Amino acid sequence: MKINKDLKGWLYLLPAFAFVGVFMIYPLFDVLIYSFEEGYNFASGEFTGIGIYNYQYVLRDPYFIQALKNTFLLVAITVPASTVLALVISVGLSSIKWLKKAYQTIFFLPYVTNTLAVGLVFMILFKKTPYSDGLVNFFITSLGGTAIDFIDGAYWAKMLVLCIYTVWVVLPFKILILTSALASVDETLYQAASVDGTPENRVFWKITLPMISPTISYLVITGFIGAFKAYSDAVALFGENLNTAEMNTIVGYIYDMLYSDGGGYPSFASAAAIILFCIVLTITCINLIVSKKHVTYGK
Repeated sequence: MKINKDLKGWLYLLPAFAFVGVFMIYPLFDVLIYSFEEGYNFASGEFTGIGIYNYQYVLRDPYFIQALKNTFLLVAITVPASTVLALVISVGLSSIKWLKKAYQTIFFLPYVTNTLAVGLVFMILFKKTPYSDGLVNFFITSLGGTAIDFIDGAYWAKMLVLCIYTVWVVLPFKILILTSALASVDETLYQAASVDGTPENRVFWKITLPMISPTISYLVITGFIGAFKAYSDAVALFGENLNTAEMNTIVGYIYDMLYSDGGGYPSFASAAAIILFCIVLTITCINLIVSKKHVTYGK
């Protein structure tokens, strides 16, 4: 018996739908239910009522407010900075034909390096110890400045290190994607511009940038999503007690509510997770709306 082509296609997709349903859709609804269960007891599985108290508690919690502030600062600084820097480096790599592949490999190495290992290197560069002020402070003092405690010092210094670290970690992937996008631009467009005597800066703004705008839009959207989920970066630099360091993120707050020494509050963690989901969904929708107006899609 012959199977209808449409039915055959749905049968092929069934395992994927099952996977998404079990590991993504069901947990999302489960977390949503948890977030409204007040006074939930993790051991017995019982709760005292249904309401919005968990959301009220989380939104008034100073630790969550601090985590929210840190996350938004991290997103606002690192996503534009890493995207622009990756674009500049990718354009430079595209103009160096004979060393392009070698440089691509060099720039991609941090991406395949363990996050905690990179964090330890950054601690060596920035952390003040009884024996050394760190390599960065060595250069600062050499220029006549005062040594700064980037790891245990002022808030702005710690945020600066976290932003630099985050940009460093995400940069290789963006460079790889943008370099591939630049290589896919139709050469006839550049040839036509060359014949017309178009200046290089105008070629970049009128040809290169519009042609790779879908890739840039993709990197911005995924960059926002990734930055909002940041946690391991902060742990690698400041240790697990991020609340004391005032460097916790929303994901770190959720983890603390579940597993830390003062944890065991899945309802509060679920409420924070739903708030994060709503923030990411809103930002993603805004990005998609903006991209429809400013992104050039080829035919």
